[in-house]
Amino acid sequence: MKITVRPATEADLPSLLALYGELNPDDAPLPEDSADAIWAAIAAQQGRTVLVADHDGSVLGTADCLVMPNLTRGGRPILFVENVVVGSTFRRHGVGRQLMDAAIRLGESAGCYKAQLLAADEEYVHTFYASCDFQALAQGFRRYIEPVGRG
Repeated sequence: MKITVRPATEADLPSLLALYGELNPDDAPLPEDSADAIWAAIAAQQGRTVLVADHDGSVLGTADCLVMPNLTRGGRPILFVENVVVGSTFRRHGVGRQLMDAAIRLGESAGCYKAQLLAADEEYVHTFYASCDFQALAQGFRRYIEPVGRG
C-alpha cells in the first residue's frame, strides 16, 4: 500500500475528526463551526503541523506536531507530538511508523534537540513507540483543566 505523509489541509478536517473520534470515543463530536474555527487557529499557528498519512486520497492516520522555540539547549527547539492515531482498519500496516518517521524528519529539519510525547498507558502503545526509537526516560505528569464556568 503506497502511503504519502503530508501536512493536513482544511479538506482533511472531516477525516481528522473521524480519527480523533477513534482516539477519544467518549468525547462528544465538535460542532462543524467550532471545528472550522479551531482548524483555522491550528493552521495559523507558527511551528504547528498536523501530519496525515494519505492513501489514494483517504486519510488513514495523523500526528499533530508542534515545534516549540526554546531558550535552553543552545536555543534548539523541541518537537512535541500529540494526537497520534491510525484508523483501526489500517493499524499494523506501517502507517504509524511512517507518521512517526515524518514527525522526526520535521523535527530534524527545524533543528530540534528532542522529540517528546506522552503515550497511553497500554503495553502495545509503549512497544510501538520503542520500535520507533523513543525511550521511556522521564515521569510524565498531567493535570486536566476544567473549562471555566463548569466546575
